[in-house]
Amino acid sequence: MARAPIGLKLRERRKTLGVTQTALAAKVGVSPSYLNLIESEKRNIGGSLLIRIADELDIRMEELDGAADRRLIDDLGEIAASPTFQNLKVSPQSAGELVGRHPDWARALTVLYRTYMDRDQTVIALADRLNQDPFLSAAVHRMLTNVASIRSASEILESVSDIEPDQRERFHNILLTESDQLSSVAEGLAAFFDKGVAPTRSISPNEEIDDFLQEHQNHFPELETAAEALASSLHLKEQGITIALSEMIERRYGLSITYAAPESKWESKRVSKPGSKSGPHPLETNGATQDKRMVLAEALPGPTRRFLLARTAAELALTEPISAIIEKSSTLTSAEARRRATGALASYCASAMLLPYDRFLEQAVKLRYDIERLRHSFDVSLEQVCHRLVTLRKPGNEGIPFAFMRVDPSGYVSKRYALPGLPIPRYGGACPLWPVYRAFQTPGMVNCSLAAFPNNDRFLFVACAVEKGASAYGQHRPLLSIMLACEALYADQTVYGDTLSTATRDQALAVGPTCRLCTREDCAHRQEDLIVAT
Repeated sequence: MARAPIGLKLRERRKTLGVTQTALAAKVGVSPSYLNLIESEKRNIGGSLLIRIADELDIRMEELDGAADRRLIDDLGEIAASPTFQNLKVSPQSAGELVGRHPDWARALTVLYRTYMDRDQTVIALADRLNQDPFLSAAVHRMLTNVASIRSASEILESVSDIEPDQRERFHNILLTESDQLSSVAEGLAAFFDKGVAPTRSISPNEEIDDFLQEHQNHFPELETAAEALASSLHLKEQGITIALSEMIERRYGLSITYAAPESKWESKRVSKPGSKSGPHPLETNGATQDKRMVLAEALPGPTRRFLLARTAAELALTEPISAIIEKSSTLTSAEARRRATGALASYCASAMLLPYDRFLEQAVKLRYDIERLRHSFDVSLEQVCHRLVTLRKPGNEGIPFAFMRVDPSGYVSKRYALPGLPIPRYGGACPLWPVYRAFQTPGMVNCSLAAFPNNDRFLFVACAVEKGASAYGQHRPLLSIMLACEALYADQTVYGDTLSTATRDQALAVGPTCRLCTREDCAHRQEDLIVAT
């Protein structure tokens, strides 16, 4: 587990203020030698002593909780494992010192690496496009054919002086025809590159959203309150959720809700807020909305349909509290990141409406966090249950701290929420032994494992592959794997802890973070060599 460099931070702050170690030690009631051990990261610090030192150095306790520093250290460790830095032999232990002494430089390095990854993704996408696009291949072939014909005809006209007039006219016609065809191909290529093809999606906005959610511990009290008030005003308990949400969207905001046939194509589009003079509403919905119409695929499962309706209701009714949170954030630096974060908070509100905090937490504790029983109890999807479990962080009324991970069959991590000690990789796949990958072998079945990391940290992993969205006969079945993880000490509070026998607990599944960072040299499942020196 990455350790926050609290001691180094205290030392840097003390030096900045010009306070000697002896003077500070006397003020807080410890010996200079003990304070030196703390500042050298050789002694842990907490409780009243940390509070006294923070007061003397005028540091807010929020700056010393270590959560943000641990995330930054984990990110730097993963960056150090990149093949780009393979020859530098960067030690992961030095990440903590960099964060403690020069946090701004540490953050700058992560931003720089994210920018590099964006550019790298763009180059790869463009290279693939140039190498594999059939239109480009055919166009280049036609151009070469036209050029060859023009060159041959030109050489004949140049080198042969006694060509008959009718033959000369024939070659002139060839030049004219081939030149015209060459011009058409060139115009087609120009149009192809000028037609506004969507740019390669940047990974940085998603990472900013990850950081944004981590900073808030994925819990937003003001949105919980607003969503609960909206749900109460709609009387969701007294009448069907679908009916109540549909009537609210149609009557209050003038959107008509229609359902598309299975063969119809539907996609995400902007919501135009009726009565607004400010143009398109900044929020988005997964149901297509055009001309004050909300279009949903009729093959959508009930839980997904209700979630989309709840999300649209939140987008329309809870704009102010959502926008207030976005505007306060210094983490969301780009317009794209703010747009996506706005959508994420709208989804958060939808979850809070369908799964009220207190009632859901009470039921989760009662059912011992059985995600399948919770799904049936609230008539929602498995992913919605897992998402909601991660948000149960209300001070004084918290659930088990869970990490969350969602991957597709290619291994791409589309959603992530890490825990201290369990960093989920940003720049690649995780350990191939994590159950989130094994779950694809048995879709719909919950897989649980007690996993042990090389540093002896243990976590309970619970994963299940689910079908996402609607599919019809002959269409690809879209599968995603969802995984929750918590520290092993919480296992007995869950139904999954019952399946772990004493032998299983003693012989936990030996896993690692990623192959490049894993020190298990004898692992038969290793896909990449260990890069970071240990």
